[in-house]
Amino acid sequence: MNLEFAVQIGREMLFTALLLSLPTVVVSLAVGLLVSVFQTVTSIQEQTLSFAPRIVAVGLVIAVTLPWSLHVLTTFSHRMFMIITEVGR
Repeated sequence: MNLEFAVQIGREMLFTALLLSLPTVVVSLAVGLLVSVFQTVTSIQEQTLSFAPRIVAVGLVIAVTLPWSLHVLTTFSHRMFMIITEVGR
């Protein structure tokens, strides 16, 4: 294995990890921002109030995006196996 294959594998892994985590991070950020605005407007300063909506929203996003996530992971695995076979030549 030379440096070119190692860099390609690293790039693929980082891109796939970013792609898979993006929906949950964005939804968590949006829900946290909305709850913070709600807390500011209503002057409710409860620290644990933001956790329950975030957990529910992230759980729903994971459930909705699960088929897509599995497709991305299988495509990634297929590409990695193809790269591994090229290294063996």
